[in-house]
This record gives sequence, C-alpha cells and structure tokens, in this order.
Amino acid sequence: MQLAELHTFLAIVESGSLVRASEQLHVTQSTVTARLKSLESELGQTLINRRKSGVSMTPAGIKLHRYAATISGLWSQARQETAVADGRNDVCNLGCHPDLWSGFGEHVVDYIRQADPNLRLSVWAGSQAELVDWFDDRLIDLSLSYWPGTNQQQEIVLTIDDQLILVSSKKNSPIKFDPNYIFVEAGEEFGRDHAAAYADADTARISFNSARSGLEYLLKNGGSAYLPSRMVARALETKALHVLGDAPTFSRRAYMMVNRESSGDWSWLDADKIDVHVAAPNAHLSN
Repeated sequence: MQLAELHTFLAIVESGSLVRASEQLHVTQSTVTARLKSLESELGQTLINRRKSGVSMTPAGIKLHRYAATISGLWSQARQETAVADGRNDVCNLGCHPDLWSGFGEHVVDYIRQADPNLRLSVWAGSQAELVDWFDDRLIDLSLSYWPGTNQQQEIVLTIDDQLILVSSKKNSPIKFDPNYIFVEAGEEFGRDHAAAYADADTARISFNSARSGLEYLLKNGGSAYLPSRMVARALETKALHVLGDAPTFSRRAYMMVNRESSGDWSWLDADKIDVHVAAPNAHLSN
C-alpha cells in the first residue's frame, strides 16, 4: 500500500467523484482509477460504489475511511515535526469544535501566535468524536471542545461556561410560542433545562445539531433560537438579531485540554493570560 493510494481514496470520498478527485490531486482520471483498484486489490474488498449520481462508500470503505484519515494526518504531522530543528518543540496542532471557533478558538489562536511567533500552528476543525479520536491518536496537542476527556495524558487547562441566549430576527418575537423557533442542540444539560423551562411550549418544527448551521439558517430565514452569545455578538451589533431579554438563559461548559507529553516545553501555555472573557460576553447587549 502507498500513501498516494490512501490520499486518492480520501479525495474520492471528499469530492464525491473520481473526476473531481483527479482535479483535486492534479492527476489524470486513469491514475485515480488505477490507484483505487490497486488499493481494493490489496485489501480484497470493494471500497467505492460508483453511480451516475456520484460515489458512495461500501461498508469496507466506511471502515477504511477512519484509518485512512488517521494515517494521512499522522504522516502530515510527522513530516511537519521532523522538519523542526533538533531539540525544539515548535509545532502545535490545535483541534477545535466548529461551534467553539467564533469568539473562543480564534482568540486562543491569536494568543498563541502573539505568545510564540515562531511556533508552527496547525488548526484542525472537527466534530466531538473526531476530536476525541485525534487526541487519543496524538494527532492534536490542544483541544477546544465540549467534552472534558478521560485520557490520562489529557489535562484541562481552561474551563468556559458558554452563555446561551435567546435571539430573534424580530424585536417583538414571542418567547414561548414563536412558530419560527429553531431548536439548536447544545448538549444533554441544555436539553433538560430547556425542556423544563419550555414544558408548555410547542415543539420546534426545525432543529440543528450545530450552532453555526442554526445561526446561518436564522439569519437567512428569520425566527428565533438559543445560540452562544459570543457567536451572535456581531449580529446583535448590526441589529440583524435582537436579544429577547425576558427569556431564560442557559450555559454550556467548554474545555481547553492539552496533551501533557506535547506541552512540556511550551512556556507560552498560560491559561490565565488567554482573553477568554470574549467567549461569554454579557447577554444584555443593546437591542
């Protein structure tokens, strides 16, 4: 097996077709086909179903995909770190949940770059499950997520209570009976507290498992939703959204974790100096 074959398999899955994969990799379609056939022959399994509408992974392809992504990531990290001078730890791989980037992840990155301008920083956006896997596989050194982790090599260096506020595209939207209310999933604790606070309200007709997706939908279509205050700060300033001040507020805990083995030489790692107050600004912003 060659790394090029794994990279080609990942490109096919990501792009959805062999043609687009060839364009992405800057090789001919026949090369993409040959690499895929070689990989399938070595594994003795069909990995990709090809249809006119595009490609899909077979059960074997789904199993391989996780390992292929990990191997590719490890190789990329190894290539990056071996390029660093001996005796120096000038590489930091930061994993960040997409919903924690705005107002949190971006400020952590700014702090790191200012604290150590020579550091080679790589940011990986991933789901909660991906962040856990990447941490366990030591693909990332720092993680910004909603899960504190259980690995003994992980250490929580910062805890944030992410404030969730009810915002609406209209100032006078009803709090409990808005027919355009959008439910945005924010963890088990939020689900329980939300259900208790709105026990007599209607069930939302649309829901999202991502605050970023929920915000995009809200700005485009209107309605109301509970979203992190840091994420909607700009929309509140421009009056694109408004805080429904009489509504209850909730919070969701987020964590910055570090891999102890990676962070031993990081003199810049000082959670007390990270400007985290931007992650949970005052909910009572001007309407």
